Amino acid sequence: MAIKNILDLIKKSAAKRILFLPHAVRQMSKPDRMISTKDIRHVIENGEVIEDYPEDIRGQSCLILGIRTDRPIHVVCSPKGEYLAIITAYLPSKEDWNDDFKTRRNS
Repeated sequence: MAIKNILDLIKKSAAKRILFLPHAVRQMSKPDRMISTKDIRHVIENGEVIEDYPEDIRGQSCLILGIRTDRPIHVVCSPKGEYLAIITAYLPSKEDWNDDFKTRRNS
C-alpha cells in the first residue's frame, strides 16, 4: 500500500475512534516525555509517514513523524476497521535518528 493510502486510512480510522494500547500509554506518560492525547491527534492530522510496516504481525502499521510545540514526536499506529490503534509514541533521540528525525542513523 502506498504511503498516501496508509495515511488516508489512518485519518479515516482516527475519525471513528483512537485506541491507546497499554504500551503507548506507558511510553507517553514517562516523566521525560509527557506526550498528550492532543499531541497524538496533532501528529496524526499533520504528520508524515516515514516508515510503513505492511507485514506487521499486528496488521499493517506505520511510523509517523509530527512536530508539536517544537518537539518531534514519533507515533506508531495501526488502522483498523473501527478505530486507530496507537501502538507507541515517543520523542526520537538524536543518537538514533538523523537531524530530520525521518531517517535512522546507521548503527
